[in-house]
Amino acid sequence: HTGRVLAMVGGFSYAQSEFNRATQAMRQPGSSFKPIVYSAALDNGYTPASVIMDGPITIQSGNTTWTPKNYDGTAAGPATLRSGIEKSRNLMTVRLANDMGMKLVVEYAERFGVYDHLAPYLPMALGSGETTVMRMVSAYSIMANGGKSIKPSLIDRIQDRYGKTVFKQDERGCEGCNAAEWKNQPEPELVDNSEQVLDPMTAYQITSMMEGVVQRGTGATIAELGRHIAGKTGTTNDEKDAWFIGFTPNLVVGLYMGYDTPRGLGKGATGGGLAAPIFKDFMRVALDGTPNVDFQVPEGMKLIAINRKTGMRAAEGDPNTIIEAFKPGTGPADSYWVIGMGADGSNGAGGALSPQANQAIQDGGGGLY
Repeated sequence: HTGRVLAMVGGFSYAQSEFNRATQAMRQPGSSFKPIVYSAALDNGYTPASVIMDGPITIQSGNTTWTPKNYDGTAAGPATLRSGIEKSRNLMTVRLANDMGMKLVVEYAERFGVYDHLAPYLPMALGSGETTVMRMVSAYSIMANGGKSIKPSLIDRIQDRYGKTVFKQDERGCEGCNAAEWKNQPEPELVDNSEQVLDPMTAYQITSMMEGVVQRGTGATIAELGRHIAGKTGTTNDEKDAWFIGFTPNLVVGLYMGYDTPRGLGKGATGGGLAAPIFKDFMRVALDGTPNVDFQVPEGMKLIAINRKTGMRAAEGDPNTIIEAFKPGTGPADSYWVIGMGADGSNGAGGALSPQANQAIQDGGGGLY
């Protein structure tokens, strides 16, 4: 995994506009930001089988009230984190961010390189902050690379007129590459000193959950390719942006649709309906003739059959069973527990936000689907 940019389209005509929308356009990523939130949770004690309330929540900030909603306006009750990301449930994401604290979300958003500075307000958990396609694709590449950072590169190396390399993008060292002759020593080995942004087991867990997005969630149209692909849709308020970012073990691809001056793409325009089909058509060609490689399960990770709804260990013959990945020392809960239950058993209340959060709330929550 090198980070080499294989293709990039920043606009349809460089002659008409030199503005590169892939690297320069600042857009709300919407729900395509949710994997960062879920990665932070999985890296800090939550599991894909943790159950959180998909129910109403109200955020108060002075005289301003923010009541986020799911795209379809419904609230489905308790569900696992896997289900929350597969179906892109806003209410679950806000409750999750509220439960673990936005400071943790901010930390991971900056570690992933999505933002330099993210305001620690709950609306930001739904992708309200602006970033670029390049940054989002780079963030997803970390998940595909077992949690190790990858620096996108347009230039592999530069040599002077004498053939001497004066710049090399690949910073990996090589043990044994400079041996003058072979004396039964071990084969040369590349040493990757890249930053470990995410625990490798966490990277596999979030990847597995995002495979579910493609297999049966908001990106299900891509499943017809019959490939091992993980990804996430994204749609912002008033359908101004439609996103899809996805990856195989070796290739990460992302795109957004939107006007240069943001305005609605049309009623019902979503990342799953607009961007995902484009991703599918591109990947059909890009992956043609290549093997269908599965995502590698890290050594020591436990695969356990659980009930898809309750997150608890599945009974024998349970038709609602899914195989879930757990880190050593964790597993399905022994008793049913729901994160984010309100005082009345259904409604929750988020913590009051400082006045500085007013602008974030007034600008909209983002992350519709």
